[in-house]
Amino acid sequence: MTARFSLGIDLGTSNSAIAIADLESDHTQIVEVAQLVGQSQLGQRPTLASSLYLPHPDEFPGGFALPWSGMAETAIIGQFARDHGALVPDRLVSSAKSWLSNPHIDPRQALLPWASEIKEKLSPLEVSRRYLEHLKNAFLFAEKAEGKDWDIADGQIVLTVPASFDEVARSLTAEAAKAAGLGDVTLLEEPQAAFYAWTEQTGKAWHDLVEPGDIIFVCDVGGGTADFSLIAVTDVDGNLELERISVGEHILLGGDNMDLALAYAVRAKLEAEGKTLDAWQFLALVHGVAKAKILLFEDDSLKEAPLAVPSRGSSLMASTVSTSLDRATLEQIVLDGFFAKTAIDDVPREGRRGGLQEFGLPYAADPVVSKHIARFLGRSLQNVKASDKLSALVGERAGKVALMPTAVLFNGGVFKAAAIRARILDLLTSWNEGAPIRALQGFEPDLAVARGAAIYGRHRVTGKGMRIKAGAARSYYIGLETSMPAIPGYNPPVKALCVVPQGMQEGTDLVIEGRDFGLVTGRTADFRFFSSPVRSGDSKGEVLPDAERELEETSLLEIEIPALDDFPAGQVVPVRINAVVTELGTLELWMQHVNSDRRWKVEFQVRTE
Repeated sequence: MTARFSLGIDLGTSNSAIAIADLESDHTQIVEVAQLVGQSQLGQRPTLASSLYLPHPDEFPGGFALPWSGMAETAIIGQFARDHGALVPDRLVSSAKSWLSNPHIDPRQALLPWASEIKEKLSPLEVSRRYLEHLKNAFLFAEKAEGKDWDIADGQIVLTVPASFDEVARSLTAEAAKAAGLGDVTLLEEPQAAFYAWTEQTGKAWHDLVEPGDIIFVCDVGGGTADFSLIAVTDVDGNLELERISVGEHILLGGDNMDLALAYAVRAKLEAEGKTLDAWQFLALVHGVAKAKILLFEDDSLKEAPLAVPSRGSSLMASTVSTSLDRATLEQIVLDGFFAKTAIDDVPREGRRGGLQEFGLPYAADPVVSKHIARFLGRSLQNVKASDKLSALVGERAGKVALMPTAVLFNGGVFKAAAIRARILDLLTSWNEGAPIRALQGFEPDLAVARGAAIYGRHRVTGKGMRIKAGAARSYYIGLETSMPAIPGYNPPVKALCVVPQGMQEGTDLVIEGRDFGLVTGRTADFRFFSSPVRSGDSKGEVLPDAERELEETSLLEIEIPALDDFPAGQVVPVRINAVVTELGTLELWMQHVNSDRRWKVEFQVRTE
């Protein structure tokens, strides 16, 4: 069936959004998302807060009904969930997307809200499914109100993921979308989506704003995460072409960290004045400083923004604590703290000193975003130097320490603040021996990812428009046990076989030729799976001598292997490895029997040792 529309979905850590693109014109628009904005109050907002609140059975008698459900909901999603959940945090689920990509937990297990004592918990996968289902229903509801009775199956659905997501997190995101009734969605990296949105925002003029030799740094810092990518601009037969050449790590660091730091500073000031805040008031203070931060960054003439921290209950309003957030504190903490003027070789500290910590999300140990950018640019240089093709693309931009961009495209709510954008440009210029780095104008921090996803979907359906060459963001490997005599007290290193080279394009497959492997049939087999974002030069079939030292262990691979006919259980059969990057952007691995057409699919499992 031919698609009738393109739908772009940004499933964000803090906020989500949805956009629709007309397939016959260049028009793309954000769809207002219906959600609870107050108790028994339905409203429409450009974004959906990625927050889910699990009310106590006696908390809201009768519950709440959304216009498309006709029945009381067991959970609240959106703005009211975030606002009310801040007052009852043990029933509030947040950052589900980050939990979905956490390699140390099983995302199918009901464990959110984390560290809560309540019984009615949900899995990160289920929470993601509910967000996506809400977005789908809100889209159909909004379009029906405009006289468009769509069927979701009539659309090209593009769902964005961080460029830093590994294959397990990508597969889980696609699984959540399918369970939400969105079908087989196409996955797109968020920084690429932001760039597609920018090209539409600027129209045909984008060809004049970049030139061959440019390296564009897509710098995305949202509420809870930071995501970085580099895109190279080349000239092929007189036409501009774009290729994503590097992606960063998944960094849990963003605007929420800044709000929390500001709240601690204001609380310290109040305590110095002899005033104390209870836990409930501190949560209210965090929300208050978030709004005050925006106010100060938007209006340079203000020296401070007032804050009123209420006590619990309307009868206690007389004891409301009044204070303010001043500009000096804002700049000291946000600009000089999170975006400090560091050196290009000053990279983040690796971890905290404590040997025993509370288990939870793997938040960034170092809060200085500047250092994470420096590390990304350094690792990007390492990646391009590993490949003759990428080295040719970047040319003289490959410095001694880092790969320096020529332009920056900002994305994420943090960059609404002009002062933060200016600090990033100053920082990059200082690393570039004083040569200025320009900002690409016309970005849309909160909504660009959803809009760009819809535009990309339109390009896929119509075959028209610019496409960024990307492919697999990482190279992937299967662990091989080293064959050698047993030695007391010595464990031989695990070798790694490259099964997916970095940059392998969507809709392509490969077979590891010239080498057969023995697969035991009649039982479940486990394999160790590794990846790397900085080994662009590795080719299919290449074997690395020490996987644990050179690569990141991503997951377990699990295959249930029925016995072959006429062969007893436990029989080893010869197989070849077949890797497929689907048109939808997901990775499949197969074990192909050498002597027949029989093959077994490899399933990705999260490592939970």
